[in-house]
Amino acid sequence: MRIRVLKFGGTSVDTPEHRLMAARKVIQCIESGAKPVVVVSAIGRRGAPYATDTLVDLLTGIDPTIPPAPRERDLMMACGEIISTVVMAQTLRTLGYATVALTGNQAGIITDDEFGNARILEINPEPVLRCLEQGWIPVVAGFQGVTRPDAIFARGSITTLGRGGSDTTAAALGAALRAEAVEIYTDVNGVKTADPDFVPDAITLPEVSYEEVAEIAHQGARVLHPRAAEIAMDYGIPLWVKCTFTDEAGTRVVAHANGQRRLTGVTHTGKLAYLSFYIPYPEHKASLELEIYRLMARVGVNLQGVGVDEEGLGFAFPREHWHTVRTTLDGLIVPMGEPSVFYLFQFGEQPSQLCQIQQDMLHKAGLAERVRLIPIAIAEGCTMVSLIADGYSRQPGVFAELHQTLLEAGIPIWQTADSELSLSCIIPESEVEKAVRLIHDRFALDAVAR
Repeated sequence: MRIRVLKFGGTSVDTPEHRLMAARKVIQCIESGAKPVVVVSAIGRRGAPYATDTLVDLLTGIDPTIPPAPRERDLMMACGEIISTVVMAQTLRTLGYATVALTGNQAGIITDDEFGNARILEINPEPVLRCLEQGWIPVVAGFQGVTRPDAIFARGSITTLGRGGSDTTAAALGAALRAEAVEIYTDVNGVKTADPDFVPDAITLPEVSYEEVAEIAHQGARVLHPRAAEIAMDYGIPLWVKCTFTDEAGTRVVAHANGQRRLTGVTHTGKLAYLSFYIPYPEHKASLELEIYRLMARVGVNLQGVGVDEEGLGFAFPREHWHTVRTTLDGLIVPMGEPSVFYLFQFGEQPSQLCQIQQDMLHKAGLAERVRLIPIAIAEGCTMVSLIADGYSRQPGVFAELHQTLLEAGIPIWQTADSELSLSCIIPESEVEKAVRLIHDRFALDAVAR
């Protein structure tokens, strides 16, 4: 049985007209002789009545001072995809096709119990295969699964897979069903050399490697979730990124893309905040750094652009986590050595009330001489721009040219980071559009896709 998995994002199913366009892609799949399995995201984006963010806002708005329990938050978030699944199934039914709507649980998707960011542990493909054998088009709710049964919940608990989780659902189903391809449909016609909002003439890449598209996603492009690319790569599934609203070929994701290309595109992240720590204490600096990294991992904050020097360190993180980071670090006391030295973390030059209370308590305990202050500087308005350059380390001068491009334009570089697949610079958020255009032009990225 030839099976293809077709995933449609929120903007592909947000209006009756768009759902009909998506339905035509499903019909074209049938006419090609393949069996479609459809995966859908929630309808629309924040503000739309059934969008995930709208549902979360409804829940958190009951009392903003009391956060919802993670299990109940996932239960609420899963509703958007369930609604979208039933609506899309009914759309196909009105066109004369037998369909069946399935939740993640009904589609056999089993996850761990990390509510809000669950990982798929296994997929039982039998329910979907039985639907296909009956001649039905399965329409599966993306972004969700269910935990294994436990002592309290015999049928498990609904989980969600984190942002972009519908892509992950599609790729994992493709692997479990041994699909001939997974097609990700969105509102752009493939993977581009830059954000078309910043570079209107950005070119669609006809082909990229799994590693490249995963790096593009990790560095901020929202065209595909990196987990989806990683799953497809692990199972050797051809992956396509296409537009619901055009007939263009889109971008094919393969094991090895054009071997001559070393530059792929330029991406940018969302809003970041940047912290700088002053730690001029060599005897404890490495241990303090490790403690900071452990704390950020414990509260679920991913770090970007980490930089270390002799007297401190700095890193960026998504600005949505600013409150969590501040409440974790401000007034933090870390004892080190024997007898203990007490390191007190303080944001800015003037201590907060909490930080002052902590310091007063240490002084009352007769420990004033053993207190050392760790000042933390914060820059909230920043972002990261990245040049995706496969194997850039084998190309002398790439980093120098990137650095020169930004400096000539008067764009400050607050931190740099690199990997085998990309070069990144943390810059002021106000300069990101200008930086993306300049890098795209400087490296002639409009030619790499030709």
